[in-house]
Amino acid sequence: MNMIIGKKQIILASLVVGLGLAVYVNYQFAQADGMLTATSAVEESDKNYGDAQLVDSKDSSVDSDGEAYFAEAKVTRQRSRDESVETLKNMMQDAQIDADLKAEMALKATEVAKSIETEGKIENLIKAKGFDDCMVYYDTEGVDVVVKTDGLEAAQVAQMKDIILKETSIPVENISIVEIN
Repeated sequence: MNMIIGKKQIILASLVVGLGLAVYVNYQFAQADGMLTATSAVEESDKNYGDAQLVDSKDSSVDSDGEAYFAEAKVTRQRSRDESVETLKNMMQDAQIDADLKAEMALKATEVAKSIETEGKIENLIKAKGFDDCMVYYDTEGVDVVVKTDGLEAAQVAQMKDIILKETSIPVENISIVEIN
């Protein structure tokens, strides 16, 4: 087979490498913070397979209000979304990209918009339950919820889990709840 590498393939490969690098750097920075540690939400005898997992922050260097965390997380999430949208927009404007790839990118843009809408809806519903602040990270694989509270009870975790299950088709075992004091 004669395989010719063209501009489209080089651009696509460079964008994939750039995105992979961004994800890797983000992962490394998240690991370096070390602020979040996993803890058990309920007694060992009360655990059921598939229950939501509660993660608690015990680091004293964390702002007591958690306001700094939420402000930084919202800015980071918005910046990441803006970069994704800009990349998709630039690729869509390239006249040399075939119709199939443009259709695939349009689907991806629709998924991003749906994800943003779902995250906002879940955040608002959780805040309506009496929590001061909340961040939701949603993708097709799972949902991560970061909530500002002085202590989560099993009933509150169940409420959040119910909200997520109603708004998404994510299995219960892929729901993670993180508490920030």
